[in-house]
Amino acid sequence: MAHLEGTERAQYVQNMFARIAGRYDLMNRLMTAGQDVRWRKYVIEQARLPENGRLLDIATGTGDIAYEGLRQQPTIQAIGGDFTIEMMQAGKLYPERQAIQWTAADTLALPFPDDYFDAVTSGFLMRNVIDVPGAFAEQFRVTKPGGYVVVLESSPPKRNWLRPFILFHLNTIIPLLGRLISGESDAYRYLPDSTQQFKDPETLVNIMRQTGFTNIHYKLFMFGTIAIHVGQKPDVVT
Repeated sequence: MAHLEGTERAQYVQNMFARIAGRYDLMNRLMTAGQDVRWRKYVIEQARLPENGRLLDIATGTGDIAYEGLRQQPTIQAIGGDFTIEMMQAGKLYPERQAIQWTAADTLALPFPDDYFDAVTSGFLMRNVIDVPGAFAEQFRVTKPGGYVVVLESSPPKRNWLRPFILFHLNTIIPLLGRLISGESDAYRYLPDSTQQFKDPETLVNIMRQTGFTNIHYKLFMFGTIAIHVGQKPDVVT
């Protein structure tokens, strides 16, 4: 599953999220003990959205982050893009998310002009893409000079005394919850696997720096298993 590459991996991810769309939000709350709500608030705070600004939340899923953007800054244009239609359809069922402008979008070929958004956000996207530098390059392209890209992503467990407990949660508890709540233990084995095989926070910093972002920083949550990275597109791009 997590070892798949190229178009085979992309197709697997798309099909997987289509299968779990109906219970995705509930599973997020259970897996994180509700902490994902706090992370999304922090993502939008770091996006520094201006009044009447434009936000792109890519791999928006059910629109959690896009909705948080509207909650914090109601005057923005919030666009939620995803390549799994079923996830967005699940998000449209929430009455409070009707102001989100939903669109089919591939993170490696965003259907938007250069320098268009004041901020681009994503939640649990990067570990699933087949080309992480390419995804950052596209986000950089569509962000306005001076704008921000904010990435919420899981991070491989650190090698410390907590590691056995974290691995037990990832490899045993999460698949069990997945089977009980969504009937999809396979999908919830992939998600922990992809977390453990993903890049560490400093590697992501280096990729963002190579892409051209400045003022890069990140903050860790949940015993270091969640990282939120922030990068700014320079006012003058060289």
